[in-house]
Amino acid sequence: MPLSDDPSVETPVEAMTELLEEETGMSVEITEVPNYSAVIEAVRAGHEDIGIMSGFPSALAVNTGEVDSLVAWPGDDSPVSTCLVLDDSPLESLEDITPETTVAFADPASSSGYFMPIHMLDQAGLTAGEDFEELFSGGHDRSFLALTEGQADVACTSTIFPQLAGQDDPMFPFEEGETRSIGESMSMPISMSFLGSQSMGDEKREALLEAIPAVFSEENRDELGLYMEAMPEGTEPIVEPGAEAFQPFVDVAAVADVDISDL
Repeated sequence: MPLSDDPSVETPVEAMTELLEEETGMSVEITEVPNYSAVIEAVRAGHEDIGIMSGFPSALAVNTGEVDSLVAWPGDDSPVSTCLVLDDSPLESLEDITPETTVAFADPASSSGYFMPIHMLDQAGLTAGEDFEELFSGGHDRSFLALTEGQADVACTSTIFPQLAGQDDPMFPFEEGETRSIGESMSMPISMSFLGSQSMGDEKREALLEAIPAVFSEENRDELGLYMEAMPEGTEPIVEPGAEAFQPFVDVAAVADVDISDL
């Protein structure tokens, strides 16, 4: 799932298969793979025709010059990431962070758990290793564990997780009021993208360009579950977006000393 770190969430394989087959008139086979890189390489090598990705991995793929974005959905104006502290923390804002402060991030390849927060901290004039210590926990839930156990003073994560407070969700084991935000990131320019292989035939490509926006539409919101949650209501997809649509991701990655075009 490109949109969730929750292992309990399932990909709506059957619904996606049926809807795409109905719209394209072609047989559809869906393969689930373990990570972003596997999706990109499968599409890049022509083993798969399309792959569904969130913003940063899509930017990485497009910048290889060997993978196209067929259809992309812009994000809304909502912040993507937030930096949380325990309610009794002395930190009231990002400006209170010092070189002795430890900030937990989910993973160095995570959009909401690293790239967007590190850009947020940079905008506040804070540099990792100089103005704060960084800790890569290995997952959003592990960042919260580090916060709880005092291994981290701040946990930077997706804005999705604080909404789970008080619901006994293992991904966010806090009650309402036990944490608070001291800073939020900018919004995501692209929320989700369908990557396409450059080796597929013109007929298949044209069929997919028409089918994808039709399938991933309001009328199928309930059937497609979490995938539709990434598409804010009222936003229109961008068909065959150019590389410029993904440039903000390249700029954000540069703050983390990552040249996304070289990956």
